[in-house]
Amino acid sequence: MKGYTASVAFISLASLFLVCKGQSFGKPCSDDYAQSQIYCYGDFLLTVQRAKLYPDQKTFVDRPLKSDPAEVLEKFKALGISGDNLNAEQKEQIAQFVDENFDRNATEFEAWEPSDWVENPSFLESINNTNLRQWASELHHFWKELGRKIREDVNTNKDRHSMYYVSHPVIVPGGRFKEFYYWDSYWIQRGLLVSGMTETVKGMIENFFEMVELLGFIPNGGRIYYQRSQPPLLLPMVDAYYEATNDVDFIKSNIQTMITEFNFFLDHRTVEVKSNETGSTYKMARYNVELTDPRPESFSEDYELIHSLVDRDNETVTNLLYSNLKSGAESGWDFSSRWFVLQEGESPMQGNLTHTKTRDIIPVDLNSFIYWNAMLLAKFCGIVNDVGVCNPGTYLQHARDWQTAIHDILWDEEAGIWFDYDFVRQQKRKYFFPTNIAPLWVNATHGSTAEIAKRAVDYLHRSGATNFPGGIPTSMLQTGQQWDFPNGWAPLNHLVVEALENTGEPTAQNLAFNLAQKWIQSNHLAYLQTEAMFEKYDVSIVGSAGSGGEYEVVVGFGWSNGVVLDFLKKYGMRLVPVEDLPTTTTTTPSGTASSSTTPPSGTASSSTTPSGSERTTTPSSSSSTTVHINVMNTFVLLSSVVLVLKEIIK
Repeated sequence: MKGYTASVAFISLASLFLVCKGQSFGKPCSDDYAQSQIYCYGDFLLTVQRAKLYPDQKTFVDRPLKSDPAEVLEKFKALGISGDNLNAEQKEQIAQFVDENFDRNATEFEAWEPSDWVENPSFLESINNTNLRQWASELHHFWKELGRKIREDVNTNKDRHSMYYVSHPVIVPGGRFKEFYYWDSYWIQRGLLVSGMTETVKGMIENFFEMVELLGFIPNGGRIYYQRSQPPLLLPMVDAYYEATNDVDFIKSNIQTMITEFNFFLDHRTVEVKSNETGSTYKMARYNVELTDPRPESFSEDYELIHSLVDRDNETVTNLLYSNLKSGAESGWDFSSRWFVLQEGESPMQGNLTHTKTRDIIPVDLNSFIYWNAMLLAKFCGIVNDVGVCNPGTYLQHARDWQTAIHDILWDEEAGIWFDYDFVRQQKRKYFFPTNIAPLWVNATHGSTAEIAKRAVDYLHRSGATNFPGGIPTSMLQTGQQWDFPNGWAPLNHLVVEALENTGEPTAQNLAFNLAQKWIQSNHLAYLQTEAMFEKYDVSIVGSAGSGGEYEVVVGFGWSNGVVLDFLKKYGMRLVPVEDLPTTTTTTPSGTASSSTTPPSGTASSSTTPSGSERTTTPSSSSSTTVHINVMNTFVLLSSVVLVLKEIIK
């Protein structure tokens, strides 16, 4: 036992050394000191956020200032109240101070309607089912509701706003997410392209080019406190736009900016990884945000987590956890058991956010995206056709190097799939995540694509991930984190479906359609119940919104709308809504299932319990269009309605 303890201690020290070697943790976020003290770190931010004026800590850091930040800080100093242990009277004084010195939320925008929006886009004609066609039309109308144009005042008075000014209007996710978001925008734009809104897409991409020119990277979202990036999908956005428009000049005009963003990840998000199999060493990508302090938009959550640590007075330990939390947020998966690292023999199910070690992990999807980016740069350099500007061969070599690394480090021959890799402990993390098949999505595979597609299908079935009635879950571990079971997310379901479909292998394509059908049915039923689209769904119950995480489930919702529209365009002649099918199945993470059948009116219905025994229920008098909702669904329905009403009130 002593040997094991010593081994764990050694690995912990090695982890600290490998992750922190040559690095110094920095502070966020603005060149303006006073603005940073208000929106990013310092006594003022601590005092306001620890007063917990709002249920959602993002609310405060999104409020614009009424006067210059230095003036507000002077007023705060004169108030004479600071710290994290305020009494009720002091909290009331802080609330009054904030209202006197800060404007309301969402005042940064002016009215805008996209000029390229049309009433009846042509894709609607490709949807066979009348109900689904009507739904698609309503989602198409949502683009106008989710459109935002930033007022010029935000540009004139930058220091009074946490919002970055961008020149072109954007489509935002919705709900609490009132600004642009990086990786969300890829799937939003996929939906916009289905709607024929190429000018809106072009403007959103040009906004990202502005961010790269300003910062050297694209931030997580359009706020100065987001001093981190997200999965690098700028080049895939450009490619989707180019394929829809053949806009060669757009590629030529922006090639250097695209190279700058690619180099950001190569220069700041890579580490050397040695293969246990071949002994070869590769440069591979990880999420890596070297910043201390709580995330401003989740200040109290991070602050309280750090103060729960036994070693909370150890600055190195606390800084490392802050960095890992922000790196987890950079991944887009904030948060998930995917980033939990525990002692040998312990399951991530036993973990919590204090076990977050995002920076130790080489993610399958991030490295697949780097490969994809390199291939796209080779394509774009070919379009530019000037080796003095960029050489396609340079990026083809990057792609080959990454493809080899993905195969050598992440591929597992026994399982027939790729896994994330813990480069500190030098081991694969053999847990199910939809992103395990990301190399198939970007065609970064070795050998026969058809054979690998068959193995991927087999893996998905063996993992139990295909057993759920509402789509593919984010993991098979139910931890309470939002990027875990039972939640399913639009981008991950889209990744899996498109990866399988694009292989051309019949078995994979059949599964792709079945998974798209499940996702459409669950999203559609939830929409019929609530007239809302959600950012995530519970895949174990058809028509249910997701749950868990640091904030209430959000309605809107940009990428959910985009994925649905893309599926409806792709499979519209074959898809049917849930009320046209007789069976709904609820499955647990262990893979056991219960099936309930809604028969024709006046006949008996039966269902199967997890143990497999059959029970008979009373005759049904419902019509084929009646939706049967169990107690859990009823609870979710009522919760969803409350959420929608709250958004309307806002």
